[in-house]
Amino acid sequence: MSNQLTTEEKQTLLRLARQALELCVRGEKLPPLDRNSLTPTLRADGASFVTLTVDGELRGCIGALEAFQPLAEDVREHAIAAARDDYRFPPVQTAELGAINVEVSRLTAPVPLEYSSPEDLIAKLRPHVDGVILREGGRRATFLPQVWEKLPRAEDFLSNLCQKMGASADLWKRKHLDVRIYQVEEFRE
Repeated sequence: MSNQLTTEEKQTLLRLARQALELCVRGEKLPPLDRNSLTPTLRADGASFVTLTVDGELRGCIGALEAFQPLAEDVREHAIAAARDDYRFPPVQTAELGAINVEVSRLTAPVPLEYSSPEDLIAKLRPHVDGVILREGGRRATFLPQVWEKLPRAEDFLSNLCQKMGASADLWKRKHLDVRIYQVEEFRE
């Protein structure tokens, strides 16, 4: 990823995510973002995912695949959404806040991955580097590159991603899907 975030910018984003998470869970109002205190990179449009974990286990993860608002605002919005809107989990409760770890992933713009066969798709994917978006009709799903840690075989990665999309696990073998890849700059508390 070009133009990497500085250490200070990463710390700012983690602080903003933590503040948004805690205020949301406590039912308090989020103050307006002070854009004047932000670097140009944090004010520029950016796409992010915010992942919440407890003891290394997923507790919530929400994000955007394409940039449409300032990166700092995107991170705040997704920290709140990860805490209360991830359909896989109940909303985060106040008692959990001390155990939750926050991770931010800043995404590059997704690009199409051209492939000719299931074998070619497997050969072109870069485990631990590429995040993958699968699209079929009106359905789509993504896995961040960090998911390769739990699903290191490309076949398993794609099969699980098809299931996340609501399709059969072998859809990627039977049908040519719209596949896009992206990379992330990931950092955590």
